Amino acid sequence: MSTQNETVPESRADVVRGLYDALGKGDIPGVLARLAPEVIVDEPDRLPYGGVHRGREVFVRSVLGAMTGYADVAITAAEVFEGPTGVVGTLTGRLTAHTTGEEFPLTMVEIHQVEEGQVRRIDVYTKNPDELAAFYARAEAGTR
Repeated sequence: MSTQNETVPESRADVVRGLYDALGKGDIPGVLARLAPEVIVDEPDRLPYGGVHRGREVFVRSVLGAMTGYADVAITAAEVFEGPTGVVGTLTGRLTAHTTGEEFPLTMVEIHQVEEGQVRRIDVYTKNPDELAAFYARAEAGTR
């Protein structure tokens, strides 16, 4: 009988759950730990932080920095589903504009490519990208 402790590798879904947990806590080092250094994040073009972002530091600065620069982000629920070709995550939450206090419901679906314990690619789909872009424009302008 072996007395060695065997480490069970994290599932791809567990990697994404860990990413969402870190995001929900505002734990940037935890977020970075789950992302591959060369991660590709593809956000809807209509958003102020839209487009393809390459690299985890770019993601934190360009996407998370832009989101939190205009609004407080509260993730209220996250679900993760693992399939044969990737991991799908759903996030719901609330944005609250710093300038106006306006609240906006956030609903996103993300498709994650996870390899070797890190997220390599995230394709992001928001339920209402035009309304979300308008929310950020109002938050930036300080109007409702």
